[in-house]
Amino acid sequence: MFGPPGVAYVYLVYGMYDCLNVVTGPDGDASAVLIRAIEPLVGFERMRADRLAVSMRRRTGRTAGGIETARARLERTPDHRLASGPGIVAAAFGIDTSWTGRDLCSTAEPLRLERDPGDPADVVADDGVLASPRIGVAYAGPDWAERPWRFTIASHRSVSGPAAR
Repeated sequence: MFGPPGVAYVYLVYGMYDCLNVVTGPDGDASAVLIRAIEPLVGFERMRADRLAVSMRRRTGRTAGGIETARARLERTPDHRLASGPGIVAAAFGIDTSWTGRDLCSTAEPLRLERDPGDPADVVADDGVLASPRIGVAYAGPDWAERPWRFTIASHRSVSGPAAR
């Protein structure tokens, strides 16, 4: 989380969910953006397989019934919801804490930040970006929990948590 910008910072929350952050500030400064959701465009079956593998490592997946329940749930999950939540993003891409420090701007990395080559605009208009309070940080007190530091694309179908509209 302390830089340089563009590298991955992955932490484990609740002892079971890996969360991907992208470092955004100068090297040495603590600043990063939590990736709460991604709209999958390709690789849907691989994402389902990676999510199932994570489920099997967790407590709920240690029984045959737990694995089948997870598999059935993933089969019903629409493609656009396969990476709609911070822990689910990491699971869908097979990301864990060992990814910390990877350069997400490098073309040599299997996971990287890129512009959409098929979309020349590739930019969301300012009025299409909504800011709302963060999720799951009430323990930090209202001064931190109520800050509008959760950014979403208005009405996007892959947004995690309460839909910001």
